[in-house]
Amino acid sequence: MNLLHLLLQEMDKEAAVTRKFLERVSAEKFDWQPHPKSMTMKVLAAHIAELPGWVTMAITTDGLDFANNPYQPKDVKSTEELLSFFEENLKSAKETLAVFDSNEFTKEWVLSNSDQILNRDSKYGVIRMTYSQIVHHRAQLGVYFRLLDIPVPASYGPSADDMGF
Repeated sequence: MNLLHLLLQEMDKEAAVTRKFLERVSAEKFDWQPHPKSMTMKVLAAHIAELPGWVTMAITTDGLDFANNPYQPKDVKSTEELLSFFEENLKSAKETLAVFDSNEFTKEWVLSNSDQILNRDSKYGVIRMTYSQIVHHRAQLGVYFRLLDIPVPASYGPSADDMGF
C-alpha cells in the first residue's frame, strides 16, 4: 500500500467523523461562543469544513501569502450549506490527492504574511498538518457541544454520550 493510498484512506475515516460533528451544528447556535477570544460556532464549523481544501492548496501551490490572500471565513447560512461546503472541499482534496505525484511530497510549501514566514514545510508536512488541524478544531467543537448539552459524537471510540453517561 503506497503513501497516497494511506492518506486517502485516512481522509475518508476522518471525514466520516467530521461529518457527524458538522451535522450537529445548528444554525440557531451559529453565533454562540464559549469565550470572547473563541471563535463563534459558525466560524469554527466553517473552518473545519474548509480545511480539506488545504490539502488541495498544498498540492497545487507552493504556498500561501496572507498579505495577498487575506483570510475570509465562509459565511454559511445553514447546517445544509455547511455540510455542502465540507463535501465540496473534501471532494476536491480527494480528487487532487488521488492523482498527486508522490515524488512531489518533499517540495517546499511556505505560509507567509508578506515578508514574514509563518511556516515552512514540505507539501507532505502541510497535508499532515491539515489533518491534525481538522482533528484539533473538531475537538474544540466537541467542547462547544458539551457546554451546550449537545451530544458529542464518537471520534476514535465511544463518547460519554454513546456510553449513556
